[in-house]
Amino acid sequence: MGSSDAPGRASRLTYPEVGATRRWPLPSGYRHLRVRTRVGHGRATFEAAGRAVVDWRMHRAVGVSIRAADPAATPGRPVVVGLGVGRLRLRAPCEVVWTVAEESRTGFAYGTLPGHPERGEESFVVELEPDGSVILTVTAFSRSESWFGRAGGPLVPLFQRAYARRCGRVLRRWAAG
Repeated sequence: MGSSDAPGRASRLTYPEVGATRRWPLPSGYRHLRVRTRVGHGRATFEAAGRAVVDWRMHRAVGVSIRAADPAATPGRPVVVGLGVGRLRLRAPCEVVWTVAEESRTGFAYGTLPGHPERGEESFVVELEPDGSVILTVTAFSRSESWFGRAGGPLVPLFQRAYARRCGRVLRRWAAG
């Protein structure tokens, strides 16, 4: 158990604050997002929810496509998140920048690569609280990198918040069986 970062090597990540979703406050110059959702209670729920996050099942259940180099989030490895359908599918290349697998915390973060419509990082961490509550926290910092992201203006943060909330709802249903 523990946490791991991407191995030291030249990265193509599009932002300098790699790993900043591990701590608060987030870097300035970006939109910030932090959404916490209670998804259930108890060790079994925590373990199931943590697995669903790191092996991409939560993302797929939310309705995005995932093309990952590994069956589970692995630091330094690419993943392409796809939103939409058919020719309208938006492809967002990322790289897993850190993972955590501790007694009461499981999750990962990915950061943006060239070709992603945003610039920044997003983490998905499941925590087992002392009272037994299981919480999903989605944390992100980002800014638009593409013309269509900038054209979306105030709709982009609304979409990001809705996506984070949907992740929590999906994980809650998953945890409930």
